[in-house]
Amino acid sequence: MNLLKTAVATTALALTLGSYPASAEICLGMACMYNKMTPMQGIDAVVVQVNEALKAINDQAGEDAVSDNIKEALAGSKEINANDKVDRNRNRANDYLKKARTSLKEGDTAQATAHLNEAKKRFIELKGMIDLSQADRTAQQTPMLNRILNKPDR
Repeated sequence: MNLLKTAVATTALALTLGSYPASAEICLGMACMYNKMTPMQGIDAVVVQVNEALKAINDQAGEDAVSDNIKEALAGSKEINANDKVDRNRNRANDYLKKARTSLKEGDTAQATAHLNEAKKRFIELKGMIDLSQADRTAQQTPMLNRILNKPDR
């Protein structure tokens, strides 16, 4: 009887696992939660949300609409993951988004607009931090990279 139960359980497990589509994206670890887009696309998405928040303030759409745009911008900024320097400056830009949300809750739309404009400027500046110049790329080459690229070591 135990052998029959084991066989039935094994067959059911095999059928369940066999029905899983092979083309599905399998993702392991914390990296799957974020990184659905490149850092440049993430920056562009955040800037679009900040522009939507500024437009909502100008159209006097209400605190909820602006706050929703700011929340989406904060969530989208998690996609910007290039290096430590970019991450530090992304956090500083996020601080301006949070200040804008606080100013908005206090009813100071002028201050919220100023904070949103500063956040937008800082997010746009992140693009320059992602692009490496040719000198930076050369400085980061390792002896193994030089062997792959058929270049002599320094």
